[in-house]
Amino acid sequence: MMKLLSSVLARHERALLEPISPAAAWHEQLFRTFRAVEQSRHVFASPFGPLRGSAGSAHLQRFVYFGPGATDAALRLSFLGGLDHRELRGSLALLRFIEGLALAPDLGQGLDLSFFPLVDALGLAEATPARDLAEENWATSTEPEIQVLEHDARLRGYHGFVRLETTTSDEVTVRLHAEAATENAAPPLELISSDEIEPLPVRWEVEADADPRRGPLAVADDLPVAPFELVLAIPALWPAARHTAAVSLFLKRFVRRHRGFIAYAQHL
Repeated sequence: MMKLLSSVLARHERALLEPISPAAAWHEQLFRTFRAVEQSRHVFASPFGPLRGSAGSAHLQRFVYFGPGATDAALRLSFLGGLDHRELRGSLALLRFIEGLALAPDLGQGLDLSFFPLVDALGLAEATPARDLAEENWATSTEPEIQVLEHDARLRGYHGFVRLETTTSDEVTVRLHAEAATENAAPPLELISSDEIEPLPVRWEVEADADPRRGPLAVADDLPVAPFELVLAIPALWPAARHTAAVSLFLKRFVRRHRGFIAYAQHL
């Protein structure tokens, strides 16, 4: 019996030491997130699908969070990760953030948030050839996942989109696409500040009147309010632990900041 137990423990230790594939890590974290969401009154799993590819099918995972006190007039934001299934670190970080919201829902009090942690679902399932979903025009795309995102955006009327990706730069890049401010609109820079990124090295890029032929801004004219798109790009050479920590830090501070904006507006 002792020999059998020792053998089992040895195999378990070897398994812990062996590197896990990104796809396996995704499914493992997805399972843990589902378990946390099952017990939550504020986070709900609402996947789309199955979506059909040329060589198979897959579900597009979506999680919806209604913060305590959220109403129909709440600020609505959509968070997107995994537009390329070969880079899943942002997807894993989003899943862990969703799991954290399920366990501690007060973080986004009053907010209405949607999460698509892995947009390239068919790519991960090897159900379609490689694609560049980040460059797709949401209004005209024929890619199944983008068509779902386009329909969801029109239905939900988001005020903003937050996209996670990687960069070849050695510092975090924050890129903001938004309409130029008018006398009745807050300037785009008020959407984010260095407080969300400190103490990480960061490069800022702000584009007013961004190209409307790519991404969610392609459907901006059909939404009740002209949305912004914020891209957070983490250095690709950063190790997984640092990548996850950076995304987690940004998401928590970003959500807390916008919760503060809502709280301030409600008390004007």
